[in-house]
Amino acid sequence: MEKPSNLLLKLSRRLFTNLDEQEKFIEALINPQPFSSSILWCQEKPEFSPFAVETPTHWQPQFIDRLHLGEKPGQNSLHQKGYFYCLDFSSVFAAATLLAIPEPVGLIFDMCAAPGGKSIFAWKALQPDLLISNEVIGKRLGMLISNLKRCHISPSAIVNRDSSIFAEMIPASSNLVIVDAPCTGQSLLAKGEKAPGCFHPTAINKSANRQKRIIANSAKLVSPQGYLAYMTCTYSPEENEQVCEWLLERFPHFKAMEISHLAKYQSHLTTMPCYRMFPQDRLGAGAFTVLFQNTNEGESEEINLDAMSSLYIYQNLQTSTAIS
Repeated sequence: MEKPSNLLLKLSRRLFTNLDEQEKFIEALINPQPFSSSILWCQEKPEFSPFAVETPTHWQPQFIDRLHLGEKPGQNSLHQKGYFYCLDFSSVFAAATLLAIPEPVGLIFDMCAAPGGKSIFAWKALQPDLLISNEVIGKRLGMLISNLKRCHISPSAIVNRDSSIFAEMIPASSNLVIVDAPCTGQSLLAKGEKAPGCFHPTAINKSANRQKRIIANSAKLVSPQGYLAYMTCTYSPEENEQVCEWLLERFPHFKAMEISHLAKYQSHLTTMPCYRMFPQDRLGAGAFTVLFQNTNEGESEEINLDAMSSLYIYQNLQTSTAIS
């Protein structure tokens, strides 16, 4: 087995007091094994799936299938036709908090949307009146537009602005704001990918500061009684529990929601209801997720659709999503 770096050893000790868990965690990162892929059925799931599927977890929604190892869904003709979207099962876990949100939902705003998986999950689970997906990094816009277009996600629109713009432009307007935050991406290692410097304190602190700025701006968009979903694909407490604690200090009218179907994944690093998947669980490379609610009473602010529509770089505002 490859020797773990000192920084990885240090992180493992912070995450787990149990020596056996520390070793399993390190092994999962330095000797990565393949994970089953999963698909999200954007349209009605066919009666007979073209894929061999694993037994569903108790928290897995019906529109998700976790596939047997070796299945290659991206090569199936239904993929190109937009019947389903391929995503990592860790992403399904992270988005599973959204299943606790009661319908109907008016506006969903996805702040860091590319490549589109969380947007598509939220649209499928909650059927909003409008989904707005934002991506601030220009070179990531192409895949976001391509995925929402291919999967016939509507009514939807895509925008390309910094989170601060929307905090000023459409405050208290969104029933759900999703922040799948840019992070150090430590879980990439469990997938056999590279994430140089991902354990270095400088990279972690830089990432955490950016996350705090984005989540603070995003919180301003949430309507009274609305929801804010925060998630990452990294392990460092500075980018996860500590960001959440920071948010609650500055926005005391938000509270973290208990998600009963994820109770067994409760983070042992805090008493706040938030949830972690680790790579040694063998379901996915890892994720952190939490759902906040704005406890303020009152009405949502109406958004100026004309002003917003001038920002749209892609839109599909048709209400019908059927594929011909």
